[in-house]
Amino acid sequence: MYDVIVIGAGHAGCEAALAAARLGCHTLLLTMNLDNIALMPCNPSIGGPAKGHLVREIDALGGEMARIIDKTFIQIRMLNTGKGPAVQAPRAQADKKLYSLAMKHALEQQPGLDIKQALVDDIQRLETDGALSVTTDLGQTYTGRTVILTTGTSLGGRIIVGDRTCEAGRSGEFAAQRLSHSLRALGLTLGRLKTGTPPRIDARTIDFSQTTVQPGSPTPLYFSYHTPPYSNGRFPPPHPVYPLPEATPWRPQLPCYLVYTNARTHQIIRANLYRAPLFTGVIKGIGPRYCPSIEDKIVKFADKETHPFFLEPEGWETTEVYVQGANTSLPEDVQLDMLRSIPALQRAEIVRVGYAIEYDYAPTSQTGATLESKVVPGLFLAGQVNGTTGYEEAAGQGLIAGINAAGKVKGNPPLILRRDQAYLGVMIDDLVTRDHTEPYRLFTSRAEYRLLLRQDNADLRLTPVGYALGLIDRDRYEAVEAKRQSITTAIERLRSSYFTPAGEDHSTSEATYLRRPDVTYRTLLSLGRGVALDPGVAGQVETEVKYQGYIDKQMSDVDRVRRLEEWRIPASLDYDQLNGLRYEASQKLARFLPATVGQASRVDGVTPADIAILLVHLERARRRP
Repeated sequence: MYDVIVIGAGHAGCEAALAAARLGCHTLLLTMNLDNIALMPCNPSIGGPAKGHLVREIDALGGEMARIIDKTFIQIRMLNTGKGPAVQAPRAQADKKLYSLAMKHALEQQPGLDIKQALVDDIQRLETDGALSVTTDLGQTYTGRTVILTTGTSLGGRIIVGDRTCEAGRSGEFAAQRLSHSLRALGLTLGRLKTGTPPRIDARTIDFSQTTVQPGSPTPLYFSYHTPPYSNGRFPPPHPVYPLPEATPWRPQLPCYLVYTNARTHQIIRANLYRAPLFTGVIKGIGPRYCPSIEDKIVKFADKETHPFFLEPEGWETTEVYVQGANTSLPEDVQLDMLRSIPALQRAEIVRVGYAIEYDYAPTSQTGATLESKVVPGLFLAGQVNGTTGYEEAAGQGLIAGINAAGKVKGNPPLILRRDQAYLGVMIDDLVTRDHTEPYRLFTSRAEYRLLLRQDNADLRLTPVGYALGLIDRDRYEAVEAKRQSITTAIERLRSSYFTPAGEDHSTSEATYLRRPDVTYRTLLSLGRGVALDPGVAGQVETEVKYQGYIDKQMSDVDRVRRLEEWRIPASLDYDQLNGLRYEASQKLARFLPATVGQASRVDGVTPADIAILLVHLERARRRP
């Protein structure tokens, strides 16, 4: 018997399996295709606003995604550098095949982890010992104390291009049709969602002279806080078809390219809407609002004259180029005409056609904050099966599910991160307290404490948590604590050191001077003030000093609501018996079963007045002998 069985080897499954094995659990990872581990079926990139924050948090807790993308990216940039620190985030283009191979290598090298290729058809509860059995399409059965389901878009998957449909999880893979029936038999309710991907085109058919080049970072930049620099010799030469800008001195990178649609593009799409599955009724599932298909954009934003397409290379030694922004399920001939209406793509050839995909998911009112099913004890769910979209969201859920499945086996307390503690906490809390009618995507705007949850301080926030779990070693933990002490010491020094700036009559502290909009820590050093610091420490010091008032206010807000976040609600509470509680509120609370009053306050349809009544009943129950 295995301690943990993970079904699916996408980003969620990989993080779940590695976490469980690293925490000492005998773990089995089952995947349909060993060649597609951590495959990127959509955009070959990692990071961006909120998503980059997630990757940094996964790294701080001891996950793998940051280290893998650091080994295999073909370009990296820091986004939103002209905005405040809360929304700045790293984003990298991956070498699609190298990323998959690197993750496969990490799995194969992990002690205590078995990897097998198999399509899972059935999950059953074993009444004798509470374990779960997993049966493959070839009749092989495995037993696990816990099971983590990370099926991506394979669960009941159906691919759609024009008027053609086929059962598939991703292009070229089987769909897990029988597994959907098995989950329903276990008592789970399933819904239907939709996502899609754009066509890929041959780089040799692009006129790069008519594009806008987007180069990578000119200075060293990595996702992982402890990624060693990689020498240029580790990377193959880029395919000669790509016109490279001036060489990046610290690491070779491939540029991306920007083009725009035009009136002709929009005319072609509008003329073929009668052939678009999105409008003909072929597609039933609801797609992501924030990543719509190009045909949906043309209809909903009819006043816009152009839409951007980003041409993103898929690797060092391939000519496949991903057309970000062109998600579509239009027929192939329309996709080609649409692309060729853009000057830089007049000779474009499609090598992979874009498609839409519908799939089953489990609405998260059936899932607790640990990501364990409320319906099937011992069954954990992570990734798109929970109604999310994105590799980063999936990987974060996989990590938490792996930690909590291992904790359940070993009798350890669960890991539930707070909203003020991590974007991981924001995401999971959003999932288990709200109804979602479209694929969930994480944004910085979803975090009410986003100035506390910056991408640059994820190590300070979460490395102690990873160390306590056993996923972070002592050396790394002590390095982070030394960094924390250096930041504290430097800020105290700035507050206690005074000087009179040139041309002014009054002295001021270095901290007060640093708060001026046009002053940076480097400015202080140029004036002979402050002391030389490690760049990571200096950046933290500058942010903490400049935004001290806003940070203090958010910390005060956190303290004010912490009592509600820590006030537990008994799982056995019968909401129908709470006098004064509105019917809608009692129904929603009974369905979501929030673990704390704080969670209850965020359940859709529950008002502050409902929470006041709930608190009265909880206080009465607490006072009863």
